[in-house]
Amino acid sequence: MRHDAIVIGGSFAGLTAALYIARARRSVRVIDAGAPRNRFAAHSHGVFTQDGSDPRAMIATARSQVAAYPTATVVEGKAVEAAREADGFSVRLETGEVLEGARLVLAFGLSDELPAIPGLAERWGVSALHCPYCHGFEFSGRPLGVLSTSPMSAHQAMLIAEWGPTTLYLDGGPEPDEETSAELRRRGVAVEPAPVRALHGDGAGLSAVELGDGRTAAAAALYLAPRTRLNSGIAQQLGCKLEDAPTGPIIRTDPQKATTVPGVFAAGDITRGAHNATWATADGVMAGTALHRSLVF
Repeated sequence: MRHDAIVIGGSFAGLTAALYIARARRSVRVIDAGAPRNRFAAHSHGVFTQDGSDPRAMIATARSQVAAYPTATVVEGKAVEAAREADGFSVRLETGEVLEGARLVLAFGLSDELPAIPGLAERWGVSALHCPYCHGFEFSGRPLGVLSTSPMSAHQAMLIAEWGPTTLYLDGGPEPDEETSAELRRRGVAVEPAPVRALHGDGAGLSAVELGDGRTAAAAALYLAPRTRLNSGIAQQLGCKLEDAPTGPIIRTDPQKATTVPGVFAAGDITRGAHNATWATADGVMAGTALHRSLVF
């Protein structure tokens, strides 16, 4: 069966795009690999009317709502290849099945590449975090840390200090320049130069950061901006241009979420780098409606 649109990725951005395409009475098929970026978090904060909701439950609800439309289908699977055809695109799944569509929405997301610090991966999304707006209020007034992963980490530490007493862990990296150091002091941010050896705490909670010289420092949460990678090489296969974001490559799009390849749209983290459910949903709205208009006009 040929579809008006194929959406690769079934999380916040992809499902929203599919919802708007289905509401325009066009046929759409969503392919979802089942590994959303925020699957490690139990709560999603800052989302309109959904503050504190389980993101996996939110996705499940959205999936059922999209699937209720007669022209929409949502299937589990992994898209491994896509190519332009004479009148649209073909998408090959890991199973070997080939789908055909007039348009594509890329919404397969990003993955975070965490530093190899013992105790970090198992706390990701719980007490090792990326965003204070999403996960800061819950740790208000408690000792906080920022792990230096880039020159922007000092700026992150200055921001985190809004939520509680903050230490910038350089992890053996270079000291900030004089101007940055002065600003860190002004914001009350302590700087710890020693390497970080491990994180400790009960379960996925964090209570202490162990340093390379054996010292420990109290911490309730550790923030960092890890490097990111695209979850799929399909954008490159199609010839979509990429650009560099602060943490890794993203897909270039115009304000209507169109990529540099006609007929291919992209939405969510893969077009921003930033990890935010509201932005991803808004991108899905734009990609879905712009895709529909491209079919009409």
